[in-house]
Amino acid sequence: MPTGTEPVLDDRALNRAALARQALLAPTGMSALETVAHLGGLQAQEPQEPFVGLWSRLRSFDPSELSELLTERRVVRAHLMRRTVHLVTAEDALAWRSRFDAMLRQKVMGVYRNELREVDLAELAEAGRAVMSDGEPRTMSELVAALAHRWPEPGKRPLGEMLVSALLPVVQAPPRGLWRARGGVRNVLLSSWLGREPAPPAPEGTDPVGQALVRRYLAAYGPATSTDLRSWCGLAGLPAAVAATREELVSFRDERGRKLLDLPDAPRPAPDTEAPVRFLPAFDNAVLGYHHRGRIIDDRHRGLSVAGERVVLVDGRVAATWRAEDGTVAVTPLRPLTGAERTEVGERAELLALFLSDGGTDRVRIDAPVG
Repeated sequence: MPTGTEPVLDDRALNRAALARQALLAPTGMSALETVAHLGGLQAQEPQEPFVGLWSRLRSFDPSELSELLTERRVVRAHLMRRTVHLVTAEDALAWRSRFDAMLRQKVMGVYRNELREVDLAELAEAGRAVMSDGEPRTMSELVAALAHRWPEPGKRPLGEMLVSALLPVVQAPPRGLWRARGGVRNVLLSSWLGREPAPPAPEGTDPVGQALVRRYLAAYGPATSTDLRSWCGLAGLPAAVAATREELVSFRDERGRKLLDLPDAPRPAPDTEAPVRFLPAFDNAVLGYHHRGRIIDDRHRGLSVAGERVVLVDGRVAATWRAEDGTVAVTPLRPLTGAERTEVGERAELLALFLSDGGTDRVRIDAPVG
């Protein structure tokens, strides 16, 4: 039960705050670039999903806008938060990448510790950088092929994963991630792609990037616990950054007594604020960006958020899944929908079908609820 003197925010209040920050309560007039920056990136291991994420948030969105941002090198695809591929602004990639180095290595070692036990990672990084220094995009296999003769024991996959997602600051070059484009992953050094080196690690005892991440996270996801922050970014070493920003923040408690931190002037709409139906892409951070996800998804459905299911928000909560098949947006409710909810879901699904088909079809099917 909540204790202390902080105001208590129930799950519905937290839901409306999260939707407001995520531009899911009302569409934003920001540009695609501004929205990517505000959200601290979009999870993007599935290349086409960020387009739906932005369509659901922006007042007006043309998918060519995001494609142009990628080809103009103003946004990039890179391994960052939780060692997953995120679409982030070029400026954030340069500013943040060094802060994520240790976490990225630890994540890979957690999978391939035995295979990489005898590998000098500094030496491997130096060799990998030498291969990539010509600025030519390469697949992971091409990079490993140039180095495997020096490190034959670990195997190609462990070497490649360590190089591409941890040791080398690389981005995935287009056409990967462009609208309707097909293209495998070809990696290029971040410094080659953007013409600038990533910011170096901060002096010991300081953490300006960590403090910036605290503020940026709360702006897009708060109010939230420090555990939520860690789950979003994957970084374990943020208690000092939270402590350093603590005087700037306000605190609340949730219904379970957990302490929530927030920016003082960030939006916290009334719990009874109406929330329109929204269709979210796979792995959307509006769901995955928290450890405690009860504000937006029921515990019994939590597995959907990590299984790659696309979800539909009804009254601000995950109430259905959706998929696109043969030009039709098919919706599967997770609970019975009221007549009004079914109508709103259908209308929004028609708009999504038109978006996905470039205006070719508005076909929708709403299936019987699961179970």
